[in-house]
Amino acid sequence: MRLANKVAIVTGGGSGFGEGIAHTFAREGANVVVADLREDAAERVAAAIRDAGGRARAVRADVSREADTEAMREAALATFGDVHIVVNNAGTTHRNKPILEVTEDEFDRVYAVNVKSIYWSARAFIPHFRRRGGGVFVNIASTAGIRPRPGLVWYNGSKGAVITASKAMAAELGPDNIRVNCVNPVIGATALLEEFMGMPDTPENRARFLATIPMGRMSTPQDVANACLYLASDEAAFITGTCIEVDGGRCV
Repeated sequence: MRLANKVAIVTGGGSGFGEGIAHTFAREGANVVVADLREDAAERVAAAIRDAGGRARAVRADVSREADTEAMREAALATFGDVHIVVNNAGTTHRNKPILEVTEDEFDRVYAVNVKSIYWSARAFIPHFRRRGGGVFVNIASTAGIRPRPGLVWYNGSKGAVITASKAMAAELGPDNIRVNCVNPVIGATALLEEFMGMPDTPENRARFLATIPMGRMSTPQDVANACLYLASDEAAFITGTCIEVDGGRCV
């Protein structure tokens, strides 16, 4: 097992990409803290992991809040005694629409969830990783951060910030044996799909987006989980400051 005896926290673990990451990590031997804004969703995923023979704990967390981020850490330490891996997956977007139609509240929420969460995660976990001699951050950014689409200007910017911050973190934290990498998914059939599309999820509208992806399909939770698994594992022990595009060629 590639993550045997490791303890991993997965934010946004109650659905979508995060759910896929949590299940994959558990199958590979990790003890998983499933953190989500919706406690019922987190518990559903954690229960499924336990039913399959894994070890998991659910935690309700708003990743834009310092206290909630610290509570994730304390829950992991109390239940499993350590934290080796943090997957910052939780994210949100404003609806795909013209730039001047995005409200200040929408802008603030996107940056609080997508960017400030990385700040709180760094503050909560870097001291712990330093004490234990190392650790891993895997930050879920997006192809939007490197090949932005019209209509998602501020979401694009937030994911670009995650990519740049992750690279800077990797450079600063390398001497501490703390690795920081990104995974950049292309659009997937998650709960935010219609927000990203800015239109109803019909076969015709999906076809418009799929036409921009050379491999002709959306990313899946398992696609994203596989990339995260590699970056979190000891196989990637000398990999830091990188981004893996899980995009079927969208960014070529």
